[in-house]
Amino acid sequence: MTGLSDVVRGLAARDGVEAVLLVSADGLPIDHAASVAFEPEAVAALAATLAQHAAGLGAGAGRGEFAAAVLEYAEGVVVLGRLHTGDWLAILASADADIGPLLHDVREHGPALAALL
Repeated sequence: MTGLSDVVRGLAARDGVEAVLLVSADGLPIDHAASVAFEPEAVAALAATLAQHAAGLGAGAGRGEFAAAVLEYAEGVVVLGRLHTGDWLAILASADADIGPLLHDVREHGPALAALL
């Protein structure tokens, strides 16, 4: 049986992915794997805060429940996806990463990942 850490490490091993972080709804890191240095506690806290504000934006704009965001920065991309448990999956990818397949897999396999929590 595949465990939560195995799934996180598998995602982190994909081409262009630099780090994967599971974040609790409260902004605490649950698990992470990375090929680059980053601060999981800071990223987790900020990701949860961003998710709360994005949910408010969606509600105010009549868009429904917040599901995912892709944030592009000069040095890379951050993908934030909601798991059905209320927790979050944050993926840090390089600027040239092909995130299309990654987004598909997060959407497709999110429920299985949430079941491992």
